[in-house]
Amino acid sequence: SNETKIHSYVFLTLSVGFCTNLHLTQTPDHILAQTNSSTDILCQTRREHTGVYWYRWSPERRQFEFLLFSNSLGKSTYGSNVSQEKFSVRGSSSQSYSLHIGQLHASDTGMYYCSISQSSELVLGSGTRLSVAALLPAHPTLHHLGRRCPAPHRVPPLFPGACSPLVWVPLAAGALILLLSVVPTALRFHR
Repeated sequence: SNETKIHSYVFLTLSVGFCTNLHLTQTPDHILAQTNSSTDILCQTRREHTGVYWYRWSPERRQFEFLLFSNSLGKSTYGSNVSQEKFSVRGSSSQSYSLHIGQLHASDTGMYYCSISQSSELVLGSGTRLSVAALLPAHPTLHHLGRRCPAPHRVPPLFPGACSPLVWVPLAAGALILLLSVVPTALRFHR
């Protein structure tokens, strides 16, 4: 019916529109790295910003630690007790920032977040979980009838930067409330 089509359209417009308007894309979601190695976390903004903030959530200390702010000109301001040799931002532009973390140790384990300032609020990226281990797990070789099986590959998401359940659940609840409030009004005008 037309009513069902209208409700479906409103829900899809709200949900897809919300996801494509997210301000930050942070990749990868998880990194498992070996002690004394280095790694990079990428943060891309949807439009130009004056810079990106980087934070680490420490599970042991149960708090956010300000690491650094990197502006679009490539200059960085570091938090207190943050090593400039360990943390740096590479390839910064006004829309793409890569946090480089060198000489990894177990104490570097935690969630890392990029953030931008928007309308006097800090908007956080999705976060990257960094785990540092002395030895990485061995990669088992799969065999089938004497032939090596191809390595599994990751299927790209349908919508790049897809929303997490923390976004979808409140969004779906809001859309449901909106739809329920529109139905009586639509029925009244339809008659």
